[in-house]
Amino acid sequence: MTVRRTLPQRTRTLIGAWCFVDHYGPDDVAGTGGMDVAPHPHTGLQTVSWLFSGEIEHRDSLGTHALVRPGELNLMTGGHGISHSEVSTPGTTVLHGVQLWLALPGEHRHTGPAFQHYAPSPVRVAGADIRVFLGSLAGDTSPVRTLTPLVGAELVLPPRSTTTLEVDAGFEHGLLVDQGEVRMAGTLLRPTELGHLGPGSAVLTLTNETDTAARTVLLGGPPFEERIVMWWNFIGRSHEEIRQAREDWMSGDRFGEVRGYDGSRLPAPELPPVALKPRGRAG
Repeated sequence: MTVRRTLPQRTRTLIGAWCFVDHYGPDDVAGTGGMDVAPHPHTGLQTVSWLFSGEIEHRDSLGTHALVRPGELNLMTGGHGISHSEVSTPGTTVLHGVQLWLALPGEHRHTGPAFQHYAPSPVRVAGADIRVFLGSLAGDTSPVRTLTPLVGAELVLPPRSTTTLEVDAGFEHGLLVDQGEVRMAGTLLRPTELGHLGPGSAVLTLTNETDTAARTVLLGGPPFEERIVMWWNFIGRSHEEIRQAREDWMSGDRFGEVRGYDGSRLPAPELPPVALKPRGRAG
């Protein structure tokens, strides 16, 4: 599949607690088999799955068996440890969406595993239709529990429209453009680009500069001041923490078992020969 690793980048590791943005598709997967990610582990994070088209089957070590559908949120808490698999369903033709991670703050990074599902209703404001899947925006609030303040929403802007939204001035924001060309704070963002706006503004103005609808994903939160180590599917605070998580996945029962997946689980890659170093929000 076509996958764009939009965050982290060389110069920016986090936007709020958002630490990972994979933007994938649209790909016609009817003939290729689509997505098939065998059982794999996570620590120290929450995974956020959001689709534009297609359908993905989720199974995890809590016993959850759920579908990811367009416009519906699946949020999984990895905390001390969880494992899961992701497989596109046989009826899926075009697969297209984003896979997002949230770094858990230090006080919560060893919390127990959990899974939440939510289908937000669209909110119409001047110049945009919005689905708020996490946090609060445009007078709507998601009931999904997170462990750090943040916002996550899909915004669709009609052709040549402008919308102005009240936002938390203490948040920094990132805008991922999926389709169309959108101007944010004077900067034109094209498809697949991620714009960043630092804290300090209580309003966010977006303008669709094209003659077709523009679709974007808005992410935000207060600057995440902790330094993190992110390697493979683990988030920790030190090389030793990551090393231990890898060892536990390869030989222990910390991450449980994913039942119902037809195949073997993913082995962890070898750690690099040098110590992994923590990184902060700006690199």
